[in-house]
Amino acid sequence: MIPFWRKKHQEEPDHKTSFILKNGGILLEQLVTTFDGKRNPIRNFSSEELKSATNNYNTKNVIIRDSQYKLYKGFLLDRQISVMTYESNDKYPYNDDPYDYCINNIVFSSQMCHKHILKLIGCCLETQVPILVFESLDKYGTLKDLESLSWRQRLKISMEIANTFAYLHVGFPRPIVYGNMTSSIILLDEHFVPKLIDFSYAECIPEGETHIKDARIRGTLGYIAPELFRGVLDEKCDVYGFGILLLEILTGQSKIDLILSISETEDETETKDEDRKFFARMDDYWLRDFETGDKNLFCHDFVKNINGENWFIVVVDPTIIGDGLCPETRQQIQVFLELVVIKCISYSAGDRPSMIDVAKQLRQLYLSASS
Repeated sequence: MIPFWRKKHQEEPDHKTSFILKNGGILLEQLVTTFDGKRNPIRNFSSEELKSATNNYNTKNVIIRDSQYKLYKGFLLDRQISVMTYESNDKYPYNDDPYDYCINNIVFSSQMCHKHILKLIGCCLETQVPILVFESLDKYGTLKDLESLSWRQRLKISMEIANTFAYLHVGFPRPIVYGNMTSSIILLDEHFVPKLIDFSYAECIPEGETHIKDARIRGTLGYIAPELFRGVLDEKCDVYGFGILLLEILTGQSKIDLILSISETEDETETKDEDRKFFARMDDYWLRDFETGDKNLFCHDFVKNINGENWFIVVVDPTIIGDGLCPETRQQIQVFLELVVIKCISYSAGDRPSMIDVAKQLRQLYLSASS
């Protein structure tokens, strides 16, 4: 049965009261259904306040541009804020109604109380699709801005992100599956402290169940766990996506960019580097399903087979390597790959560790890394 809030929402021009009543009712119902109405206090903002705070949503103030929303930096009443606006419903097909994602984001974000989650401070219900207002960071960056970060800094960020997802999985009466792992959902402040944003795809595991059955495929291609394509969604789906995220933190490249950089060396006659030849041979193989041989986007075998005397040249971010790697750092990276990344992106969910175990392993690596 399709819930009523998935029905097409027709805009009533110049009727802010109608939007407030509709949005408020739907939001309240979802809060009660999901969290028994318990939430952090959030305030209501007017549409005019937020328009003024963002200089009429000036594109120069955009921090993140997602397929569903834009996140703006703003300034209101001597306070910096972050403003998230979703696209209007008419721009999306029925099953991808951003209204649903917006309401879901408010419902889950309003429950969060964690130093590594961007705090929701309010919303505006006067528009067709509500607008979210978050706390602000003094300086914005994302995991794509890793060029200057050392190996130890990356371990610290990885550990803190893992702790955040462990909080979602065990810190509530029912585990929360985040469901949309990408590098763009992690903001970094001026001290490179990570902040998680965007709970558009989050969902609670039903009481008495271990997973969500017949789940709809959600998230970003390349981060989606194999079992979700079979309709199974649970905490291990987040673990898989986190493994891909760790691979990006190590390499300084998105998964797709890593694929492309490796593909460029496909002609072995173009390079003398043995490791690049190895990756060129692996390029087609790692895109194939382990059982059927069909191409897919899972890379467990690819990462597992990373080897060779100089494989760091191809995979690890040059910033980490610098003028060379000491034996201790080389060993830590090897452990990082074997105990964390490879296990997290195991094809079988049962072979993946819990996020708590991942956080513990990353903490041990961080403590052992030299400053």
